[in-house]
Amino acid sequence: MNPEHPNTPLYACIHAAEFPVQALLRLHPELHSEPLSVLDGKAPLQTVCSFNRHALLKGAAYGMTRLEAESIQGLRLATRSLEGESTARVILMECAANFSPRIEEASEGTACACVLDIAGTERLFGPPQALAQRLRAALASVGFHASIAVSSNFHTARMKAAATRGITVIPTGQEAASLAKLPLDALNLDAHHAETFVLWGIRTLGELAALPEVDLVTRLGQQALQSRDLARGALPHTFQPIEPEFVLTEFCDFETPVDQADSLLFVGARMIDCLVARASARALSLASITVRMALEGGRIHERAIRPALATADRKFLLKLLQLEIAAHPPQAAVVALTLTAQAGQSSKVQLGLFAPQMPEPSRLDVTIARLKAIAGEKRVGSPVLEDTHRPDAFRMESFAVASPSNAPVADHPRMALRRMRPPVPVRVVLRDLKPHAFRDRQQNYQVEAAYGPWKNSGGWWSADDWDAEEWDVLARGASGSSLACLLVRDCRQNQWRLEALYD
Repeated sequence: MNPEHPNTPLYACIHAAEFPVQALLRLHPELHSEPLSVLDGKAPLQTVCSFNRHALLKGAAYGMTRLEAESIQGLRLATRSLEGESTARVILMECAANFSPRIEEASEGTACACVLDIAGTERLFGPPQALAQRLRAALASVGFHASIAVSSNFHTARMKAAATRGITVIPTGQEAASLAKLPLDALNLDAHHAETFVLWGIRTLGELAALPEVDLVTRLGQQALQSRDLARGALPHTFQPIEPEFVLTEFCDFETPVDQADSLLFVGARMIDCLVARASARALSLASITVRMALEGGRIHERAIRPALATADRKFLLKLLQLEIAAHPPQAAVVALTLTAQAGQSSKVQLGLFAPQMPEPSRLDVTIARLKAIAGEKRVGSPVLEDTHRPDAFRMESFAVASPSNAPVADHPRMALRRMRPPVPVRVVLRDLKPHAFRDRQQNYQVEAAYGPWKNSGGWWSADDWDAEEWDVLARGASGSSLACLLVRDCRQNQWRLEALYD
C-alpha cells in the first residue's frame, strides 16, 4: 500500500513494446545492433507488424509490404513466430511473479503488458521507485526492454506505461495531471466517439477530462462518461489476477533451415542458459531436457537428455546436448528447435574435513553418453529385471542415482548364488531319472545329493519360449573337492549346463 495513503491500492504496469521483435532478439543477441523488422501474415501478403529502433531510423513503418521492406537497404526481415512469442510471454510473467503473485494480463496489439498489484511490498522491495528499478533490471536480465508505470489507479498505470519510456511513478491524487498531455489514442475510443471529439477540438486527455459531466453524458451517453473517468484517472477496476503455470520451455524458429550442428548448438546454448536461469530463480535444477527438432518435410526428431543427478551446470548440459546430437543427428535440416525441461531438486552431500574429494557427477554423465555412442543406446545403463519367470530376463534403463534405502539389513548368514557367465556345458549321467554324475571341461564329479527337478517354462505363445528343469546338486570331484551347484537341462534341445555355484 501507499505509505502516504495506507488504504490505497498500488499497481505497477509492465509494457514491453514491439514484443515480436523482442521475443526474437532474446535468443539472438547478436542482432541487437542491426535494423530488424518482423513480417506477419502469409506470403505473398506479408506486412511489417513490428520493428526495432534501428529499423525505424532506416524508414520501416507498420503495414509496409514485404516488397517495400526489401527495398530498404540494410534492413533485415524475419517472420513472426507466435509460438516463440507465447514462450517469451511466459518468461516475462515468471520474472514479474518474483515481485508480486497477483498479475493481470493487459496486452494490446503487438505489445506485451501486465499489471502487478504491489500493495504491501514496500518492506520487501522498498518504495515504488526502487521496486520499479529492480523490476526493470530483472526484465533486462532475461532479455526484455520494458517501460514501467506505478499508480494507485489500474488504468492510469496501464496507459502511462504504454505512452512513456523508462520508469514513471505517479503520486496518489496526481493521476489526472500525469495523463493530461496524452493523446486521445491512448483510450482506444470507438470510431464514432473519436470523430466527435475531433470535431469538438478535443486532442488530449486533459481536454477531455475538463468537459462538464452532465453535458457530456447528455450528448454521448454513459460510455463517454467512462472515457472521461479514464482521462481523469478515476475509473475503478476489479483486479482479475491470472495463475500462470510454471513450464520450462524454450522455442526458436529459424528463418532458414539449419543443417550444421555447430549452428544448432549455438542457439541451444542460449536456450539452455535461459532454462537454467529460470529454474535457478526458484531454487531448482534441471532433471531432464527433451529436445524436439522440427525438420524439413514435416518430420519430427526428438531426443531426451537425462543427467544422473539434477544439475544447473550450463556447460555440462550443453556438452550432453552436443554428444546426443552427435550420436543421433537429425536426418534433415532443422527449421525449429524446442527445449522442454523438467525441474528437480539438486542433491548436496556434506563431506568430512579429511574425506577424499568425490568425482563430479557430470563426468559420469559425459562418460555414459560417450559409451552409448560407441556401444549403442540399449547397451549402456542400469539393468532392471522384467516381470517374468524367464531366466535372466532384464532390460536396460537410463542410469540414475538411487536414494539410499532405509530398509533393515538382516544379520543372519545367507547363501550366495554365483551365476556362470556364460553357462558351462556339461555331460550328465542319469540314474533313476536323477543326475548321478557329470563332467565339465576339467574333471568328473560324482553326485552325492540331487534335489529337483524344478520345472520352469513359459512364453509358449511367442518365438522366445523356454522349457527347462533345474537341479540343486551337491557333488564331489575326483580330487576330493566338493561342489554345490545348479544344473539346468534344456528340455527342448536335451542339453545340460552348469548355470551357477553356491557359495
